Amino acid sequence: MTTIGSMVHRIRKHWLGALAIVLALVVWECYASFIVRNSFLLPGPTDVFHAFFSLLSKGILLADFEVSLLHFAIGLTGALLIGIPIGIAMGWNRQADEFLNPLIEILRPIPPLAWIPFAIIWFGFTPVSAGFVIFIGAVFPILINTYTGFRGVPRIFVEAGRMLGCNRTKDQIRYIAFPAALPSVVSGIRIATGVGWMCLVAAELFGVSNNGLGKDLWFYYNLHQMDAVVVYMILLGLIGLVIDIVFRYYIDRHFLKWRTGEVA
Repeated sequence: MTTIGSMVHRIRKHWLGALAIVLALVVWECYASFIVRNSFLLPGPTDVFHAFFSLLSKGILLADFEVSLLHFAIGLTGALLIGIPIGIAMGWNRQADEFLNPLIEILRPIPPLAWIPFAIIWFGFTPVSAGFVIFIGAVFPILINTYTGFRGVPRIFVEAGRMLGCNRTKDQIRYIAFPAALPSVVSGIRIATGVGWMCLVAAELFGVSNNGLGKDLWFYYNLHQMDAVVVYMILLGLIGLVIDIVFRYYIDRHFLKWRTGEVA
């Protein structure tokens, strides 16, 4: 009874969103079938479903997903390993901030696509090369948000920690500053996850592997199979959404549980 009640509650909670998706699919199908009438210009949902099951049955989508996930993992891991320590150093130490800030502000506006030539020269046509482009897109949101979080730690927290015997810098960062800055750090990682995922297509365009969601999106465009292109576009959106949901669920459940009910 409880399970049924929970299901009914969830359906009531999300039915408006589901209705919007259904209506969008109906409008899309009608517009593509009766007005455009050209699957190259605008494939309808039925064309896209057929293309999806065709690609799935051939095992292409699974191979693309595995390769893209590898590229994404390389880039995001590198961004976490570089962005968080530098953000902490700049946020905690004013001299480190003055030393690194000009360099960061020069590098930060450079688009990730502009790094593709050097990615090829430095790493060749390897997964690391694609991961490097994703790294460029993801590292600065993590760094800036970590920096902002540490700069915003209330002084009274640090002073209270010192009074309680937390005098070493390492301990102050670990037990006082980092927990206080964690919401900002998490926000930066979440933004970086989205930006890094959006960089995936560009990172795979220059042929670092035989598979990949971004690589095959462009491949099927060259074959003029636009229904397959839409399949990859939708998959990129859905996978990005799933990554964000999993990330938020894990973080909120294990690291930011204390914030539950703080606002809503």
